[in-house]
Amino acid sequence: MVVHGELWTVKELFVLPNEYIYWSIQIVMYPFMTGLVAGAFVLSSLYHVFGIQKLRDIARFALVFSFALLFAAPMPIVLHLQHPFRGINVFMTPHFTSAIAAFGIVFFSYGAIVASELWFLYRKHFVEMALKLREKQDKTMMEWLFYLVYCTLTLGVYDISEESLHRDEKAIKVLASIGIPVACFLHGYAGFIFGSVKANALWMTPLMPVIFIMSAVVSGIALCMLTYIVTMEIKKYLAHRKRAALGTFHSEQEIKSVEIHVIQMTAKYLLAFMVAAISLELLDIIFRGYTALKSWDILRSVIYQRDFVSIFVMQYTIGNLLPLILFLLPGLTIRRTVIGTILVLFGVFMMRWNVVIGGQAFSLTFAGFMHYHMPIIPVHLEQIPQGISAWIKTGVIPETLMETWDTFKEGLFGALGIFIMPFVLFWIFSHFFPIFQEEETH
Repeated sequence: MVVHGELWTVKELFVLPNEYIYWSIQIVMYPFMTGLVAGAFVLSSLYHVFGIQKLRDIARFALVFSFALLFAAPMPIVLHLQHPFRGINVFMTPHFTSAIAAFGIVFFSYGAIVASELWFLYRKHFVEMALKLREKQDKTMMEWLFYLVYCTLTLGVYDISEESLHRDEKAIKVLASIGIPVACFLHGYAGFIFGSVKANALWMTPLMPVIFIMSAVVSGIALCMLTYIVTMEIKKYLAHRKRAALGTFHSEQEIKSVEIHVIQMTAKYLLAFMVAAISLELLDIIFRGYTALKSWDILRSVIYQRDFVSIFVMQYTIGNLLPLILFLLPGLTIRRTVIGTILVLFGVFMMRWNVVIGGQAFSLTFAGFMHYHMPIIPVHLEQIPQGISAWIKTGVIPETLMETWDTFKEGLFGALGIFIMPFVLFWIFSHFFPIFQEEETH
């Protein structure tokens, strides 16, 4: 039987026989996706809590996107488990004696806050759509479906008076205020998991949770900006195609003006969080070098030699310095913003990669190294039909089929599936949540 991690681990020098890189790309995706969740919610809360009116247009967008990202956040852990069906135990029996087990409490608390905030924010729309569809005669099958969905989303509350809507606004502000520390804790505890591992010299630092939180906000804001730009570009394309039939709908030029204004305002807050995140990461490296603990010799060889390209070239130069320059240059354009946000997301991903994979790169003996080769094409791909046939006949999953499944979910395609999932959910949610309703009615 192949040991989990053996298929993608290459050893060098003296490494203990039972040591492998057990945490693969899915564990890199786990803090990356939870960071996107927290960052998107913080961006939304900048308007709902602090009343920054310039971010009003992107606040609704970020809140719905955070809700879509929420469903994808635990999926890397579920896929990484050798027994995925045991993952439900984290949610059914949560407790604070384990950082992983506490995830159930934090995840459900945050999910309830976001769902409640969305309900108060769009409750008027749910009621109006439910009443409108109720009055319509000869409804189609799709209209019946939407009618049932909207009636369910109203939760039986059809009061949309001014007083009721004013109470909704107060509830939104309270929920967003509570949600900010919960969102930070949702991602900060992922950094806490790594920072509390005493046996690993690279992870053991009290700054790890704070670094994770700051980089999470950066990645969440960057992804919201990028997705907002793509969505607005699609709106401009549709406005151009159907301009004559849309009546009072915004023209292509008006949509472009709104897009540039929102992006330029959001970029300022992205810059502030980027500076904080970069400062914390550099402070951690400087502190390690200054204290020069017993493990510094092995860490220095990993940071400054073996992982020099991935840390200082890919993460700091390409993922931090270049986008920082792009956003600091005057006259920020949409094209420059797209390039900058992509580089920011790449830099945050490389930070997660260097922490998770780099932290497993050296042996506990401090005399050997391990290299991770991410699976691209699953092994034994041609034996899948025979393996499934044997599984059906005997009821026992063949080892070749298990190895193929492992290299699929722990490889490139598994990671891409996790990253694409929130975009699909966001597209579905956009049919029920009028994300750009305010823009279209003004």
